[in-house]
Amino acid sequence: MEMATSAGEGTSGGGGGGGGAVPEAGGPEIAFFDVETSVPQRAGQGYALLEFGAILVCPRRLVVVGSYATLVRPGDLGVVSAASVRCNGITRDAVAAAPAFRDVADAVYSVLHEFSIGRVWAGHNIVRFDLARIREAFAEIGRPPPEPKGMIDTLPLLTQKFGRRAGDMKMASLANYFGLGRQSHRSLDDVRMNLEVLKYCATVLFLEASLPGVLTVENLVERAITRSQANGAASPEVPKPVARSSPDSSKRQRTISRVDNAIQAGGNQQSIDPATNKEPIELISNIEEMTLGSGIQIDASSSGFSGFLEPDDVSTESIQISVPSSYRLTRKTSIKHKGSPIQLCCAGLRIQFGVSTKFLDSAGRPKLNILVDIPENLSKILEFCDGIAQKSSQDSGSTSEWRPLIKKYGYVNCPTVRLHIPTIVSGEAATYGTEIYQKEASGNIQKLVFSKVDVAELDSWFVRGNMVDAFFSLELYDYEENAGIRLVAKKLVAKCTTAKSNITGHQAIFKKTMEKI
Repeated sequence: MEMATSAGEGTSGGGGGGGGAVPEAGGPEIAFFDVETSVPQRAGQGYALLEFGAILVCPRRLVVVGSYATLVRPGDLGVVSAASVRCNGITRDAVAAAPAFRDVADAVYSVLHEFSIGRVWAGHNIVRFDLARIREAFAEIGRPPPEPKGMIDTLPLLTQKFGRRAGDMKMASLANYFGLGRQSHRSLDDVRMNLEVLKYCATVLFLEASLPGVLTVENLVERAITRSQANGAASPEVPKPVARSSPDSSKRQRTISRVDNAIQAGGNQQSIDPATNKEPIELISNIEEMTLGSGIQIDASSSGFSGFLEPDDVSTESIQISVPSSYRLTRKTSIKHKGSPIQLCCAGLRIQFGVSTKFLDSAGRPKLNILVDIPENLSKILEFCDGIAQKSSQDSGSTSEWRPLIKKYGYVNCPTVRLHIPTIVSGEAATYGTEIYQKEASGNIQKLVFSKVDVAELDSWFVRGNMVDAFFSLELYDYEENAGIRLVAKKLVAKCTTAKSNITGHQAIFKKTMEKI
């Protein structure tokens, strides 16, 4: 366990447990995180979380203001195989005395989800790997996972912006390229190295942009590679740098935006040999601040919503329901697709009714939702899920009335569902638990920021007849003699004007839309 709340990264706590303090929430820090897992040994075997590590980075000064790391004991120590130990060095003995994820879940959630509003997450290949492991870990203990308010995946980002100068652009290759030493494959070390690599790449790009045609890639990194080879850290197969490709202007504005205020390029708090920290960071005194912009287009690879499946990507043969030992439908009950909680996305859903306040929660606050038409392929998936969930409810002995997920209205008998927009209450303040975006006629997508829950304002974005792209999860409930499935919207993309095209046409262009979300 490591904790720090100052730029100097002082530590306290034990050596691998999950107890003690965690970095205090309350700032705009970016959470760089990494997980280490077991290595699956057979087909169908999943990954077991063995370690979580994160640093909180001030986006204005690029200094570490806090850190947290813990080993995690898997349910079955047998998953820590020889192959797993070779990968990250984490042995069975090391995790045997570590806390289970259930015992550190609050700390992990606190690090990744700043109180009430979330954090920006960053890491290398986190969209494809680490994000899924975090969601699986929370699903296993029956808790909703933290969600990012923005995502910076440095693997696709650096591949796009920096080009493949370091070969496969894996962290180990990038570390070799800049002479930063070997990657340890331990969570906290890896996130520190991740930040350092990002600084180096940003510096090189800044210098190239400052003196185009004068400073070349070869000149900028020659000394770093020479030093690395002299220390025996670099592989003789370090690829020769190549000219950087120029992304088109539409891609240039995604994922990271430049801010006018310049900052001092110092404050490096990484646990790396100080001799390797001076070049090329020392070559300039200022570097432009990098942060996620709220009004920019969002890259699909860094949106944090890559775990959502389109209906045609779902096989009903791979859908199962996971019921806890109580055999009742609770929040711990989940519907899974290929072992992971199923989350779906679908474009061009026509709004039948705008924001409804018909239903109230126990505190008298309205439960917000919109009613939308759904296409046949999504209807089949949801009908299947509804069927197995209802059977599970009956098998458990529940006497609650089952509320069908899909309802059909009108003379065309079109299937419709309700998409619920949750609210998060903190004291007297409340915010939406759904991320809401606006899609302009030009195709640009911008995130909408709401200062408070305002039903009238929200309803103006979801007008009957307009189209909406939806990303949602399936939650089961059995409460006050009613049971069923609730569709909880994680993200909604509202179209500005009433659409004239049909649902099928919208689905055909959904993949293009996803490139911007």
